[in-house]
Amino acid sequence: MTSTAYSPAELLHRLRARTSDSPITHVEQIPAREGRTAPWPDWAARDVIAALNEHGIAQPWEHQATAASLAAGGTHVVVATGTASGKSLAYQLPMLSRLTDDPRATALYLSPTKALAADQLRAVARLGLDGVRPATYDGDTSREEREWIRQHSRLVLTNPDMLHHGLLPGHSRWGTFLRRLSYVVVDECHAYRGVFGSHVSHVLRRLRRLAARYGGSPTFVLASATSGDPADAAARLIGLPVTAVTTDTSPRGATTFALWEPPLLPPSPDHPDLPPERRSALSETADLLADAVVAGTRTLAFIRSRRGAEVVATMTRRSLDEAVPGLGDRVAAYRAGYLKEDRRRIERALMSGELLALASTNALELGVDLVGLDAVLICGYPGTRASLWQQAGRAGRAGGEALAVLVARDDPLDTYLVHHPAALFGRPVEATVLDPANPYVLGPQLCCAASEAPLKAEDLELFGGDVARAAVDGLTASGALRKRPSGWYWTHPGRPDVDLRGAGGAPVSVVESATGRLLGTVDQTSSHVMLHTGAVYLHQGVTFVVDRLDLEDAVALVHHQEPDWSTHAREVTDVSVLGIRSHIDAGPVRLCLGDVEVTSQVVSYQRRRLGSGEVIDTRPLDLPVRELRTVAVWFTITPRALDLAGVEPPDVPGALHAAEHAAIGLLPLMATCDRWDIGGLSTANHIDTEAPTVFVYDGHPGGAGFAERAYATATAWLAATREAIAACTCEAGCPSCVQSPKCGNGNNPLHKPGAVQVLDTVLNALATANPAPAPRQPGN
Repeated sequence: MTSTAYSPAELLHRLRARTSDSPITHVEQIPAREGRTAPWPDWAARDVIAALNEHGIAQPWEHQATAASLAAGGTHVVVATGTASGKSLAYQLPMLSRLTDDPRATALYLSPTKALAADQLRAVARLGLDGVRPATYDGDTSREEREWIRQHSRLVLTNPDMLHHGLLPGHSRWGTFLRRLSYVVVDECHAYRGVFGSHVSHVLRRLRRLAARYGGSPTFVLASATSGDPADAAARLIGLPVTAVTTDTSPRGATTFALWEPPLLPPSPDHPDLPPERRSALSETADLLADAVVAGTRTLAFIRSRRGAEVVATMTRRSLDEAVPGLGDRVAAYRAGYLKEDRRRIERALMSGELLALASTNALELGVDLVGLDAVLICGYPGTRASLWQQAGRAGRAGGEALAVLVARDDPLDTYLVHHPAALFGRPVEATVLDPANPYVLGPQLCCAASEAPLKAEDLELFGGDVARAAVDGLTASGALRKRPSGWYWTHPGRPDVDLRGAGGAPVSVVESATGRLLGTVDQTSSHVMLHTGAVYLHQGVTFVVDRLDLEDAVALVHHQEPDWSTHAREVTDVSVLGIRSHIDAGPVRLCLGDVEVTSQVVSYQRRRLGSGEVIDTRPLDLPVRELRTVAVWFTITPRALDLAGVEPPDVPGALHAAEHAAIGLLPLMATCDRWDIGGLSTANHIDTEAPTVFVYDGHPGGAGFAERAYATATAWLAATREAIAACTCEAGCPSCVQSPKCGNGNNPLHKPGAVQVLDTVLNALATANPAPAPRQPGN
């Protein structure tokens, strides 16, 4: 059972036959594409060409040759083509040719994940080129290996975190490597968005500054999934002009892409009056994955959360073992937070065929070469069209036909998309949003640069010019930097503690109390929700319950248990307006963009019975308040306008709350974010606006560009929100329209008809308003 006997159409028919009512709302047939080759460039090293020939690459595709020749000529280039289009060769050819022709040259490869760097190491090592000595340098690399790499490796494969924490602060020991640095490869650069992308943009500027200090001037080659504006996004990322290569000339097998809405469950006999619920996307995906395995189809299921990946893998294994004992062993979960040994073992098992299916988070979305996959299941819209196509492209690697299925969650955006396929198949992918001028990013990054080498006046152009000069003045006034004739110096012992991923501190280690075994890690912010005392925690299909969360020592102690309940944290939030950047006055409606402070606290959690969802009890928690200064978009409506719209005063809180939930759910249509990147608050009378108000804010310090994008596209965003609510067939509101899985108030109160009336009022007012000048939009 190592390959499928089913074509994508046959497999889809088999999956469709599981239910009497077809859950498929749309099928898109994406035709096959012929490839176009080009001759090997004259400048390419003969040894490199010979090695590639030996591995079955007779000629490059046209886009590979074009990008490689630009890079070889010293032009910074971004290759933005589809999944499995061979972007690796576009940077490997010039980079390895230089390393082969010049025995002193060095190169640096950066990827957002360890798995991708390990995959690239395998690919380069297979070529067997003398003297290149490739090596991965990351958090899993031992101290002895690190010393050897510094002294001997000419191709170092790492990630932005290790570059930031290890290589740049220790640049004096890397001086020879930096002086000879010829190429910097930034792989999967579309992953660098929001606050993380803004941080990485400054890490790359710090790399450029230090390389120049030692006499190096590398050429940057970036690889990206298809993007709305790859040249502009890449230029913002590295701070240099970039030429884009976007025409994909690789061959591609036909793809059948189905949109799948899980069926409604029959009414509960105990509560026949309640509206019917839709079957969960996790359960539906687990059944589809089990059917695919039985059919012998090598399948990858992408799940939105770590916990969800564990749940789907566990349900699939259980279902398969009931049908054929032992068949469940061919399914595994894969996610971030696993130990290195576990990740490598799972990757090897999948590539060898020992595993037939994986339930994975987006840790496997990026370019790890998963040869031979036939189908991809996508459990819930991944937040952007770019990610959707990246995940779907994991199937059909050998050029054969492929099947991709998007299984909709009971969520406003997912429901909207499966009933509006043109929003997926008829539109270009989003532009990548990142903002290097974010003061919460720029200030700390300037401190890092000053700790590596004194900042000089000419350096500030590299970090943004006027905004960098203003930031340095503020850092000097606060005492973080000290000005001397030779530049600005970092004043504190040690180096600045800056977290690129905005996780808010060291990750929390999950440790089994009885054995002291480290199970994995969770970021600080998520730990309040995932690892509070009493929380249920899943790891590789095994259930644990948290005994104690110690935030000071960043450890959660857990014990193995199989409870018949799940846990759901409750969080309270408040928003204070600090300032308004831009606004539109539209009669009774005001639309604003500005700076806010958000305070939030996890105060309790519910235990709910598995299966029925019955609430067993609510238990209090004593966790610290968290504060976030960020950027928000908000609108206000006068009470009279609400009254004229037919929203009765008792219904105002529920109407605003429902509109807020749906607006958060639909914002990913406009910006490269998902609902977990943003937050919201609604209130019938906010103390700062003195009016009924709905806020939507970026969930990252200083903002990530999402609120600016929402403000710039407010009419289109809120119109889609209104349509999603109005089109839903439920009466009082459901997860498909106005309920939210992350609501800290348990989705109460909600008033669905009132939400439509609120949004109609806002849209009618905005249609007649004279807009104010648009704010700076880092994503456009």
